[in-house]
Amino acid sequence: MTADIKAGSFGEARTHALQARLKDAGIDWAVLTDPDSVAYFGGYWNYLGMEFGRPTLMLVPAIGTPAIVTPLMESDMCREMTWVQDVHPWEDGDGAPWGDAARAVIGANARIALGVEAAKIPPLIAGFLGQELPHAALRDAGPIIADMRMVKDAAEIEILREAGQVAVAMIASGRAAIAEGVPEYELALAVIDGATRKAAELIGEGDVARHFSPMVHGLQVLQSGHDTCLVHRRASTRRLQKGDPIYFCCCGMVNYKHYKLGFDRNFFVGSVTDEQARHYEVTVAAQAAALKALRPGAIAEEVHAEAEAVYRDAGLAPGYRTGRAVGYSFLETPEIKRGDRTALKPGMVFAVDGGITIAGRYGTRIGDSVLITDGGYEWLTEYPRDLMVV
Repeated sequence: MTADIKAGSFGEARTHALQARLKDAGIDWAVLTDPDSVAYFGGYWNYLGMEFGRPTLMLVPAIGTPAIVTPLMESDMCREMTWVQDVHPWEDGDGAPWGDAARAVIGANARIALGVEAAKIPPLIAGFLGQELPHAALRDAGPIIADMRMVKDAAEIEILREAGQVAVAMIASGRAAIAEGVPEYELALAVIDGATRKAAELIGEGDVARHFSPMVHGLQVLQSGHDTCLVHRRASTRRLQKGDPIYFCCCGMVNYKHYKLGFDRNFFVGSVTDEQARHYEVTVAAQAAALKALRPGAIAEEVHAEAEAVYRDAGLAPGYRTGRAVGYSFLETPEIKRGDRTALKPGMVFAVDGGITIAGRYGTRIGDSVLITDGGYEWLTEYPRDLMVV
């Protein structure tokens, strides 16, 4: 159980490590704008961000004291959650009050190298920095942050193991709701109910627990019948029929103590055709080939090639990457795909998938999250992978 661990208790050490890397890279300040990065380093997250025009920034100097700039409305919550002592609230008004607060921390006329997360910084904030800090040279600190987040520490791995239990509860609850005539959205509701109850059980109660919502939410990726070839369609009012394949994708919904995992399963209602069964077996075999290749020192794209070979041998064309790193974000680096030459290390966590789409007819999918270990890998989402007819 990790409910007694303060939300921001690990962020201080991570931030000190980031500061050392910034100094080595010649970056004077990092402006963190990705909510996942603010949570990773600052131990703080809010729920109304840039989509509501309300930035939260973490400002990290190479030398000195970091600060968080956040809306006044959430500032009390911020102070409870974060280890950062210097919290600067801003109040809604004309102009960019959040930017004024950030400029007051950094200094308006400083000739500095300013590190930003180039691939993730919102245009509103990028524009402000360029105009209002005219003497600052913008540098991309994104690769530094991505590299730091690749390998998970012991505390992160403990949380990710619990996240795996939540993910398994999702699929188990969804499977229990499968029956002829049941609409897809009922399966999605069952997923949310079962996973939320498991998350609440793991989080427990107490002062720290109140900052971790157990609520599992999101628009469920779920299709049935012919629509399983529409890979990321959401649950609809369509009612299940005998012989339907059903695809559950929980990759956008597993969010436990801010940690994300990937997890997918296929089921069949009442019966399965020989063709569907064959394609499902190829799907599982492709994932298994990739998993067999997972070990420290393996090259990401070479792991992907193992899965591609299975598809080709079955007369099928590969359709997408085999895997992606997960953690504080749904998509981290590296990725198990063509062109990624990253060598895998113990402590990395991946969602590893297999999938086939028969255009206009159906699709078969499987996906699991695993932890790279010294000897290979460890399942985080241990759940049957054989053909399942419900």
